Order: sequence, then structure tokens, then C-alpha cells
Amino acid sequence: MHDSNRVRPRIVTFGEGPLTIEDVVDLAYQRASAALSSSATVRARLQRGADFVDRLLAEDGVIYGVTTGYGDSCTVVVPPELIEELPERLFTYHGCGLGEFLTVEQTRAVMATRLASLAQGFSGVSLKLLEQLTNFLQHDILPLIPAEGSVGASGDLTPLSYVAAALCGQRDVIFHGERMSAMQALHATSLEPLRLRPKEGLALMNGTSVMTALACLAYDRAMYVSAISTRITALASVSLDGNPKHFDKALFAAKPHVGQQRVAARLRDDLAATPPERNEHRLQDRYSIRCAPHVIGVLEDASPWLRSTIENELNSANDNPLIDPDAELVLHGGHFYGGHIAFAMDGLKTLIANIADLLDRQFALLVDQRFNSGLASNLSGAQGIRKTINHGLKAVQIASSAWTAEALKHTMPASVFSRSTECHNQDKVSMGTIAARDCLRVLDLTDQVIAALLLAVRQGIELRSAITTLHLTDTMSAFVSALNAQIPFIVEDRALDRDLRDLVSAVRAKTWTLYA
Repeated sequence: MHDSNRVRPRIVTFGEGPLTIEDVVDLAYQRASAALSSSATVRARLQRGADFVDRLLAEDGVIYGVTTGYGDSCTVVVPPELIEELPERLFTYHGCGLGEFLTVEQTRAVMATRLASLAQGFSGVSLKLLEQLTNFLQHDILPLIPAEGSVGASGDLTPLSYVAAALCGQRDVIFHGERMSAMQALHATSLEPLRLRPKEGLALMNGTSVMTALACLAYDRAMYVSAISTRITALASVSLDGNPKHFDKALFAAKPHVGQQRVAARLRDDLAATPPERNEHRLQDRYSIRCAPHVIGVLEDASPWLRSTIENELNSANDNPLIDPDAELVLHGGHFYGGHIAFAMDGLKTLIANIADLLDRQFALLVDQRFNSGLASNLSGAQGIRKTINHGLKAVQIASSAWTAEALKHTMPASVFSRSTECHNQDKVSMGTIAARDCLRVLDLTDQVIAALLLAVRQGIELRSAITTLHLTDTMSAFVSALNAQIPFIVEDRALDRDLRDLVSAVRAKTWTLYA
């Protein structure tokens, strides 16, 4: 039966103004659908670019990648009768990617990001190409894109070659959850394979769309990490019988980083129900509690710059050469260079790994009877003689330390590892895609640390409540109740991998609504 009340996903329209990170993320997770602008003005401008390229070809104009070879082969003049073959040659010889395939969400984000760039109208591509990309998003035909093989300049050539090839009916895609040839998916949706015009292979591949797409997804995940890490810190403070005055408003007014103040305010609100007489029972908590706003707050303060940098790249024309359809200029440059995304992702992965380290240090306090203010060793819920054979979260803390160490290892900046490639034509490259992939790996590991800490504070709160009366705000009580419903209290040791996987999934799904 048709459900007339089902909420339709919002529409993200390409070509009618700048996109946001949220637009890309919503398209990636199918909370939005894609549409190409129907504006006559927008479409006329796009057509002028394609017509200008045609006119240059008819007048024997020399255009890099259209009448010449690619990269170091730019001095090779392509005979007129072979020009039409050149775009297919480009995606063919770049079919050398390896490694894991991008996820379906990452692939949707890549296609959306490439469409956003081409819809700027500076690439000289046809409306047919833009419509084919839009159709792929609408029908959810997802090219299988290997993650490895891009140095981030001349753009994401190798991974984007898999998008170009799929639009033309070549290589494999995921369609309706199944792997099949691109041609099979095209037939199933009554679409025709695209025949690339001159310049279109280069326009599809010569840009920063893979790294930028991954950066959009990483930023979105990072902001949830900030919020849930703050809530975990509040629960850890209660579990450790900590001093909430560490987050006093007057204290943070003296060091006015806005993001840091925001984290402190969230902690202050979470801990607002603590009776005043308990505020001074411990003069100073250890740094992983007391300095949490100073660690998480760095991400909060960096987030506006990260957003503007990622969204600037998202809304840029970043292939080469650019085609100005109004001034009728061919502009040869290097906008395919992903330096801004590389720096943003190298920075973001460091910020996230520092939060993983903060939480892991909180875990170390919670399980250690020397520092946990009277809680059971390793947060075990066993009683009496049963304590002797139960070990609580001992192994989980070890695993958390391993995940944290691996996250910290991945913070080595990728952007400093430029390599000279392609006969020294690409002699300085960004490594932006590697930086973005590293950042996502750090986020994966940090999600695992977060899951471990959720287990820990769930145990810690219940153990503390057996020692003293807890005073929790309604918000904190609701969060604790939801957590308790998901994770049974651990009395006798049990394997916890399933609980941890469920918690990781819950974090990635943003199950808990946190701060406004």
C-alpha cells in the first residue's frame, strides 16, 4: 500500500547556489535527493561553455587535454580525427586503483561533490553529462571506486576515473545492493551510456571531489564526536565523584575561546544538579576531567574554519583548464590541487585523536582503584567471593588503549609527504585524499573508544549510585536510562564485543540527541 504520509526527502538542487556540508551528507545517507537546476539562465550558461569548446575546436584552438595529451604529454598534439577518443583513453588508463572500495555513502558523496563542481559552469561540459551524474544519484547507481591511488593533484584522477567510466557504461557498480556491470544498471534504469565529448573526461576526473566528499563526511562525524565526548566527560565526572566547579562560568570567562567556553557550558549544564556542598570535596580533578573543555574545545573552535575551508572547496570549480563561458577564456591553472583539504584533514584527525586520548585517560581513571574514588576495581559489578574471578572492564580498557594508540599513530600529517610523479609534471602534490582517508580511520577508531567509554560510564554511574545518592539533571537521567536500556549492567564477566559493536553503530547513527 502506498503511504501518502511518508516524509519525502528534501531536494538538493545543483547549479543554483552554494551547497553545504549537510547537503552532501544528506545525499550520502539518502536523506535528500539530487536535482539539476531547471533554470533557463543556469542551463544557458552551461551550454555556452560547451559551445565555446566546440567553437575552439572548429577554429583549431589548442586546449590542454582536448587537442593535446595529458600531463607531461601536453606537448603531444592529438590529430583531429582522434580527439573524440581522448576522453575515454583518460579514464581507461587511470583504471588502476587498489585497496578497499569506498562505501556506498562515500560514493554518493563523491558523485554529489563532482556534480557540484561541474555545475559551477566553468568546465565546458554538456548538460548531458550533468544529467547523467544526476540520474546516477537519483537511481542510486554507485560506481565501485577503489580508495587508493590518488596523490591529490592533478586531483583525484584515479578514483574519479571509476565515476567517468561508469557514466559511460564501463566497469562495475553497486545497484540495489548488488555488484553488476555499469551497463546492466543502465539497462535496468532505461538510461543510455554517456559518450564523453572533448574535455569531459578531464573535467570529470581532474578535481578534488573524492577528498572533499570524504572531508564533508569526516566533519559531520567529528562534530558528533565533540558532543558525545562532552556528555561522556560529564558522566565520568559523576562516576569519579568529581568537582563540577572546574567548569565554572567565571573561570572560563578568563580564557575566552568560544568553543572551549561552549564545551564548559555544556558540562556545567550537565552537572548542574550536583548539590553545592559537593563542589569543594575534591580541590582539583586530574587533567583528563578538569581540562576536557581545553581538549574538546579546540575542535569546537577550529570547526568554523574547517567548515568554511571544506565548503569553499565543495563550491569551487577545481578542474583544469577552466572554461569561462562569458569572457570566452581558457584558463590553464592548478585548481585541482587539494592543499586546503589536505591541511584541514591533517588538522582534524589530530583534533579527533586527541579526544580519543582524553577519553582513554578517563577510562584509565575509572578502572583504577587508586584514582576512582571508591569504585570497584575495573568497574566490576561482582560481589563477595565472586569478585575473585571477575575482571570487569579490564580487557576493554586494554583494547581502548590499543585503539587510541592506533588513532594517534595516524596523526602523522599526510600533506608533508609530497612525491614527484608523472615525469615530474606533478612534482608537488597535496596528498589530500590520503589525509581524508586517514581522518576517517581516526574517526573509526575514536568511535570504538567512545563505545568503550559508554560501557565504562554506564558501569561507573551504577556503581557510584550504590555508594551515594546521585543528583542528575533530567537530561543526564534520560541519557543514563537510554544507556542502561541498551547495555545490561555487567555483574558476571561476559564477552562484550557485541555490546561494543552495537554502541559503535549507535554512535555513527547519532542515536542520542545531545546538545542544542
